[in-house]
Amino acid sequence: MEKFVIEGGHRLSGSVRPAGSKNEALPCLAATLLTDERITLRNMPRIRDVEVMVEVLQALGGEAQWLDDHTLSVCNANITTTELPVELCARVRASILFAGPVLSRMGKVQLPPPGGDVIGRRRLDTHFFGFTSLGADVQWDGHRYTVVGKDLRGNDIFLDEASVTGTENIIMAAVLSKGTTVLRNAACEPHVQGLCNLLVAMGARIEGIGTNVLTIHGAKSLWGAEHTIGTDYLEVGSFIGLAAVTGSAITILNAPVQHMRMIEMVFNRLGVTFETRPDSSIFVPADQAMEVRYDFHNEIPKIDDAPWPHFPTDLMSIVITVATQAKGTVLFFEKMFEGRMFFVDYLISMGARIILCDPHRVVVVGAAQLYGATLESPDVRAGMAMLIASLAAQGTSTIYNIRQIDRGYERIDEKLRALGAHIQRLPA
Repeated sequence: MEKFVIEGGHRLSGSVRPAGSKNEALPCLAATLLTDERITLRNMPRIRDVEVMVEVLQALGGEAQWLDDHTLSVCNANITTTELPVELCARVRASILFAGPVLSRMGKVQLPPPGGDVIGRRRLDTHFFGFTSLGADVQWDGHRYTVVGKDLRGNDIFLDEASVTGTENIIMAAVLSKGTTVLRNAACEPHVQGLCNLLVAMGARIEGIGTNVLTIHGAKSLWGAEHTIGTDYLEVGSFIGLAAVTGSAITILNAPVQHMRMIEMVFNRLGVTFETRPDSSIFVPADQAMEVRYDFHNEIPKIDDAPWPHFPTDLMSIVITVATQAKGTVLFFEKMFEGRMFFVDYLISMGARIILCDPHRVVVVGAAQLYGATLESPDVRAGMAMLIASLAAQGTSTIYNIRQIDRGYERIDEKLRALGAHIQRLPA
């Protein structure tokens, strides 16, 4: 177990390169099971969740080798079991993504409930509805799910929610099914698009990538391919927030600027601006006059999340932290997870002025002086938000349970030190 010790109040400067997208890397790892040929994945983030997903592949009989720091070669020619390992699946929420490809390839999959962040109820119904719509049978014995479908057939499927992992699982089950699947109300986040692009490179036939209606023509088999994971726009958003609250000038390299439009609009409402440059970098200027931009008639603004292309839930913790340093009042409405907002207790302990209205809504009144405190990371994004708050605070903060942060941010302490942050990783 390790902890971060952060001395806040220091100005940062320089450039930083975000890692590949965690949310794209994990389904792409699962998709390698759809062929017995070699898949090469580039720009892979070296984070805990990726490490665990690789261990799951190996437990199923696959082979994985790092060719360099961020290039992973995977070959799943000798899959020996349909049963996912309980202990490993309990460590990562994305283990559910193995269900679709193992079912598609082997005709059966046995999986325990997935682990991961504790941010509220995260239902699996959409996944299983998709599998049964393709002809599979799903059973639950109180300990694990058993999904059997040896003759999957395409169908016209309308999802009851635009679940990202549900969409990805159903796509991976459908690409080798007989006939055509039309998937409506599908998630269309950049990482879903990235998975689809990998599958197309493997020989899948998918129409409508980037929209919420996907048409998938089943193929007899898929083959080996190479794919580059896109830059993590959530990490980009985190660094924008970091620059804003510390008054720092930071350049973010290799940013996916095409995915930043709604994120930019939300930051603008908090008085944070940034410049997108022709080389695909983003420059955040120092000492911004952070002030909440009120709605017409001087009404308090509301910032909420929703499926893509709306504001992503995974940046909600970050912008709440930014709002503590912006002059004015703003309401945040987290619609997707009823447990994500509880981390604000830690910000309040640091001096933030926040009212927790209910599990989904908080009101933030800024700007408030933050002070160092002892904190514990409950999930990936809240952990990063606490790290940002600690760097903006006066005094020293200690953050425990940093393995949660390591699950989604690659060597974050090293990146921050390169920008001038006073942060140490120490044994807990």
